Amino acid sequence: MLAKAHQLLHDIYGFNAFRFGQKEVIEKILNGQDSLAIMPTGGGKSLCYQIPALVFDGVTIVVSPLISLMKDQVDALTELGIAATFLNSTLSSAEMNDRLKKASNGDYKLVYVAPERFQTEEIFYLMQSVKVSMIAIDEAHCISQWGHDFRPSYLSLCDTIQNFTYRPTILALTATATPLVSNDILQLLGIEENNRVNTGFVRDNLAFQVVKGQERNRYLLDYLKINEGQSGIIYASTRKEVERIYLLLKTNKITVGKYHGGMKEEERNDWQEKFLYDEVNVMVATNAFGMGIDKSNVRFVIHYQIPKNIEAYYQEAGRAGRDGLPSDAILLFSPQDMQIQHYFIEQSEMNEEHKKLEYTKLREMAQYGSTQMCLQRYIVRYFGEECGECGHCSNCLDEREAIDVTLDTQKVLSCVKRMGETFGKSMVMKVLTGSKDQKIKQWKFEELSTYGLMKTSSQKEVTQLIDYLTAEKYLMPTDGQYPLLKVTEKGVTVLKGELKVTRKQAQQAHKVAIDDVLFDRLREVRKGLATIQKVPPYVIFSDETLKQMCQLMPQTDNELLMVKGVGENKLEKYGAVFLEELKKTSVKS
Repeated sequence: MLAKAHQLLHDIYGFNAFRFGQKEVIEKILNGQDSLAIMPTGGGKSLCYQIPALVFDGVTIVVSPLISLMKDQVDALTELGIAATFLNSTLSSAEMNDRLKKASNGDYKLVYVAPERFQTEEIFYLMQSVKVSMIAIDEAHCISQWGHDFRPSYLSLCDTIQNFTYRPTILALTATATPLVSNDILQLLGIEENNRVNTGFVRDNLAFQVVKGQERNRYLLDYLKINEGQSGIIYASTRKEVERIYLLLKTNKITVGKYHGGMKEEERNDWQEKFLYDEVNVMVATNAFGMGIDKSNVRFVIHYQIPKNIEAYYQEAGRAGRDGLPSDAILLFSPQDMQIQHYFIEQSEMNEEHKKLEYTKLREMAQYGSTQMCLQRYIVRYFGEECGECGHCSNCLDEREAIDVTLDTQKVLSCVKRMGETFGKSMVMKVLTGSKDQKIKQWKFEELSTYGLMKTSSQKEVTQLIDYLTAEKYLMPTDGQYPLLKVTEKGVTVLKGELKVTRKQAQQAHKVAIDDVLFDRLREVRKGLATIQKVPPYVIFSDETLKQMCQLMPQTDNELLMVKGVGENKLEKYGAVFLEELKKTSVKS
């Protein structure tokens, strides 16, 4: 069966070899072993269930959380000549019955459904009337109450699956699962520990960057001007901020769309479609946008404000560069944005235990904005793993001189100790800067030897130093909404004079990708075909495939088949058009 899987990979998808981890997952599924696949965004998770679905005799049901994602996936599969459909609330009763009937007759290899549908008669009917070989659960972190996007409908799905009279092979897939979340998924779905396949969290093609201490609007406009024509997403925390940024960009003649929960569904869908079809290059959105976006040529994701945790950030940032080409993941970091996320946590219906956990996760996200270690390494470490320095994040490329800040660090750590390690960073900062705050007098902190030790520095500078020392683990905050600072063992060694502390004392916008003339022409050809076929351009061919065409300059059908991402079906459909354009260039040169 594995040989057939390899053949399908080549003939249909146009790839000569599986990506790291894909073969291992597919082999387990073909052997009937329930599995959990943890792969980064763009790591090729969909192939892990699409290829077994084609090898198996029966139907594969794919559980997907968003309607837009279902439609995109089905469009992409149809382009490859694979029979697929979706069942969701956009269908009329007649359309639903027609698709169910066809699915029962074995007309489809893959059927996409929302998790809520598993409680309905339609799925019960489908399970009874046709052989369901596999159930693939996408975005499986939604199962776990400890995940960043927990959904009760996913938890109900687990119960439904456990009560099936016969059990298809189960494949759970996610890009963002901490050890706690992945263990939860295994337990709830009854998957064995040795059937967890984790390919790691490193995204080599992503350049992670933190930009701080700069005027954000100016940076954003500069960046978009330099990267004009490139596709990207800008995330903001609130609807109001999305509207403001949208107007800012529109006023500056940038082709931009917007997406947030306060808009009518029809308007949201319209903007989303324009973005997918490359009619607008930039989308400004809240985190309501993106989980269903399978657009491969997103060159940058910019977070205008801090997201709620590392899991959410990694998933949202990971929407850049799904095609494997160099892309940017930029956080415009401002510590005061923490207040917005604090408000969201406080107003949520979570119990106190969950709120406490969310505050801790938010602080770890804030520390990402303050750390000077490799940003990719920081993220990977959060997910319980280790990696070397990436060499292309803003910290790895930071050539500023490292300055000895041991003395200032000792002042901060000493102050925390003298305050009994029972106060947060705001009070520590006020003591160090000699504040006349009423609480200082109330606690008699003006009598401390550390009072006013850093009065020549601004409150902002001292706060940033405390944030840096927390990110580098010299200080450790307690859990909860109002964390208290404690000096760590690492911090104690600094107080003893056994360890020195260094710190680098504004990033500029840069170009994320360089397009040549031929690449631009091929993009125009792709866009024309996409308009005719009524599908997003990346469904025709990815940017990576077009780049390879430019490099290899194929002149025949067989040479075009050597290009990654060109299979028999797409060669037949589009080969002649692209070869004609490539031959024009060869004649000119």
